[in-house]
Parts: sequence; structure tokens; C-alpha cells
Amino acid sequence: MTKLLVWYDGACPLCRREIALMRRLDGRGAIQFIDVSSASPTTCPIDRDALLARFHASEDGRMLSGAAAFAAMWRAIPLLRPIGLLARAPVVLSGLEACYRAFLRLRPSLQGLAARLDPA
Repeated sequence: MTKLLVWYDGACPLCRREIALMRRLDGRGAIQFIDVSSASPTTCPIDRDALLARFHASEDGRMLSGAAAFAAMWRAIPLLRPIGLLARAPVVLSGLEACYRAFLRLRPSLQGLAARLDPA
């Protein structure tokens, strides 16, 4: 089984919290998490700014973004797999993508809140 590659913004306190939870849930080690904020630009498969602007994952060699990337991550985690499988339905994925785009508008405010709560 090929590992799922997930790129995340390690400089973002909100992202760090979410990835910490996903690491705990990924008991099988099916996901390789890559911190874009500290990765060499040569290891980034696409433009670094694009990787930081939206959530990305590579599943079976296909680059996914937004809700599709989250769904791939969920499929790799047994507890979340049913949600990830459900997201394969175009209407479900479309709804999740709309929610993700709404979240992106709120992300800066949420990052500020997470930074205030971050013990580091």
C-alpha cells in the first residue's frame, strides 16, 4: 500500500493542531505528513504558495486539493474511512468543497484564535 502524502502548514497553529489529531488517529502510519513551511522548495511538488493556500494530498500519485485532499486523508484513517468513502460521491464532495471554501475565508481569524491558545 502506497502511503498517502499530506502537505500542511506547520507555521499555522490551527493546522498543527489538526495534523496532531490526524497523526494520533493514523495508528497504521498510512500517512506521511510533510510540513511545507520547513520543507525545501525542491521537495514541493507544486508551488509552495499554492501548497500553503489550500490543503493538498497525493493519493496514488494524483495531487488532490481542498475537500478532495481531506477525503483522501479520511480514507486512510480507519475511524474516518466511512466519511472519506462517502465523499467519493460527487454531490457529497461538492458540498464538502463549498464548506471548505467557506472555512478558508474564516481561516485567518481561526489561526489568530489558535495562536492565542497555543502553549508554545
